[in-house]
Amino acid sequence: MRVCFEMQLRPERIAEYIARHAAVWPEMLHAIRDAGRRNYSLFLREDGLLIGTYETDDDAAAQRTLAADPRTARWEADMAEFFVAEIGRPDQEAPRLTEVFNLEDQLARTPSGPDRA
Repeated sequence: MRVCFEMQLRPERIAEYIARHAAVWPEMLHAIRDAGRRNYSLFLREDGLLIGTYETDDDAAAQRTLAADPRTARWEADMAEFFVAEIGRPDQEAPRLTEVFNLEDQLARTPSGPDRA
């Protein structure tokens, strides 16, 4: 399954956030991988809107694994000050976005034949 989420960075912290993500702690990279997330990317708009995407076989299980992992807790504590958050741990509470279109999924359901103009 593909997952997409959004978060809001504090505008005054964007440059530092980008710098920290140029070399994420190896232990955090391993925690993400060990939880079953793959093809993980973050996209950032100039105003601090952060969109993340990843693939996983079981998002709820991956979320529970990361929430219980001390490696994740250390990273999230270090990164929390970068986010505008209403409650709790920003990384754990990020709203999920609903996928409404996927090219590969639709192509797979389309009968093969000449392209229509």
